Amino acid sequence: MMALPMKKSLIASLVLASTSFTLPVFADTQKVADIANRIEGDVIKWRRHFHQNPELSNREFETAKTIAKFLEDLDLEVTTGIAKTGVVGLLDTGKPGPTIALRADIDGLPVTENTGLPFASKAMGELDGNQVGVMHACGHDTHIAMLMGAATILTEMKSELNGKIKFIFQPAEEGAPAGEVGGAEIMVKEGVLKNPDVDVIFGLHISSDKDVGTVHYKEGGIMAAVDPFKIVVNGKQSHGAYPWLSADPIVTSAQIIMGLQTIVSREVELIDSAAVVSVGKITGGNRSNIIPNQVEMIGTIRSLSPDTREHIHEAVHRKVNSIAKSMNATAEVTLPLDYQYPITYNDPALMREMLPVLKTTAGEDNVKLTKAVTGAEDFSFFQEEVPGLYLFVGGKSRDIPASEAPGHHTPEFKIDESGMALGVKLLSNLTIDYMKNH
Repeated sequence: MMALPMKKSLIASLVLASTSFTLPVFADTQKVADIANRIEGDVIKWRRHFHQNPELSNREFETAKTIAKFLEDLDLEVTTGIAKTGVVGLLDTGKPGPTIALRADIDGLPVTENTGLPFASKAMGELDGNQVGVMHACGHDTHIAMLMGAATILTEMKSELNGKIKFIFQPAEEGAPAGEVGGAEIMVKEGVLKNPDVDVIFGLHISSDKDVGTVHYKEGGIMAAVDPFKIVVNGKQSHGAYPWLSADPIVTSAQIIMGLQTIVSREVELIDSAAVVSVGKITGGNRSNIIPNQVEMIGTIRSLSPDTREHIHEAVHRKVNSIAKSMNATAEVTLPLDYQYPITYNDPALMREMLPVLKTTAGEDNVKLTKAVTGAEDFSFFQEEVPGLYLFVGGKSRDIPASEAPGHHTPEFKIDESGMALGVKLLSNLTIDYMKNH
């Protein structure tokens, strides 16, 4: 089994492993389904409101106000201003039991919508001093609405529950603006998983290319760690006509780029763990006939195993410095560059314990084992602290081929709103079952 990157995971896994497969599923799934069906129109209405009124990362001021008012109307204990615009609602049943966290991200993207929907966003925002269109182009509007739906159900069923529930509405999942910090990492630092201490956390992401009514899971790494890096190659400048007088940082950089590709292709055991090393930008020189002093590259590393991640970090330094030395140049590696996300890692024992809940809620044929993806999610910061599960819920109409589904982070991004009902039920049933079992 892959090494676990969570602080509490070893103890939690031993405890959970001792209970897996022996405890029955206690959730009143029919009652949850009945309430979810009753409020489905409200969930769609909430989603459309947020879709029409998106706000960029760390700027979710009106979004936060709307969420806080909703939670207050449910008579929950509400805390605002966490990680700048985050909102948390606490449901205390008044009976002893575990504390479970449910999380939704709330920020939009700098994308100008082109869907033609009657509730399409026309919002504008400021990014790096420029006015940009803003859109919920990744489904965060549906995440908010699904968590609001779950909060409604769980509050209505409060007398049947034991323990506490934290409803976490997180800002800046897409990354804080330049010069700022934000997102899950800052929420954790500001104590969102404390007072009361959270035992487990659950989160969902809607997927525009997966069928409505399906839920997709994987134990272990389901989304990659992300580690941006910068490499600065210093050489010796010369006239382009006399390259023997130079230590050419451009040729050196070209060799470094090719060398970096051999880390994954020749040093990583790919049958067990995929990885990516990509250079996304290279800058150097200013004339065709001048070999410059310096070249700068920036790129990203994606990995799905803690051991692989550690190996790649070591190999980047080794490859870069060795190649630069062979070319009579020098190089400086900054890794990580400005931020980094851990692996989005589903605790194996918790995943096995909760799998029957997925099957009961969605139907066994609609529960799909999925492959890991090299995209990243800052939900991983929560999972570093406590065991957690991150699942994908289908948001594509079944009559649309996956190849024709609009991609996330595009102006054409759409989801089938009927897919949200399953998300509401899953968040509710996962919570209820964990409470009953613990």
